[in-house]
Amino acid sequence: MSLRPLVALCLFGLLVSCSSKAPTPVVVAPTVQQPAAKGAETPGPLPAFQREISGQLVGAPAGAMVELALLVIDDRSRPQQLLANITLTGTNQPLNFRLRFNPDSFPVGARVELRGRASQSGQLILHLPSRRIDQGVTQTVGALQFLPAQ
Repeated sequence: MSLRPLVALCLFGLLVSCSSKAPTPVVVAPTVQQPAAKGAETPGPLPAFQREISGQLVGAPAGAMVELALLVIDDRSRPQQLLANITLTGTNQPLNFRLRFNPDSFPVGARVELRGRASQSGQLILHLPSRRIDQGVTQTVGALQFLPAQ
């Protein structure tokens, strides 16, 4: 058997594969985030192994990045452990929030606080006075007012 028919067959296969249509590119529609005017998105039903702290944040200006965290605090008021956190986009209306956490990681006897801050263009503009959380149970803290950063 000669090598010519084999080379011709390979060359023909190469030409056929190069001449096929290019696959049509898949266009993925960009995801659009819902405005935060209605508050935090509803994350669904609370699983049995989680608890949550819910309430409203008042005073966050439109476009501000609002961060809320549940922290274990030491004797010098320094954060030692992050238990849960969320980030919201501020509006000129109260923001509803639901901060979920694992109750098994909630330390018994330690000081746990809910802290928050709002920044705009990378600059801290508001802070939330620390709120002590005594128990790792589902609870509502009500309306929490932001204060100007110092």
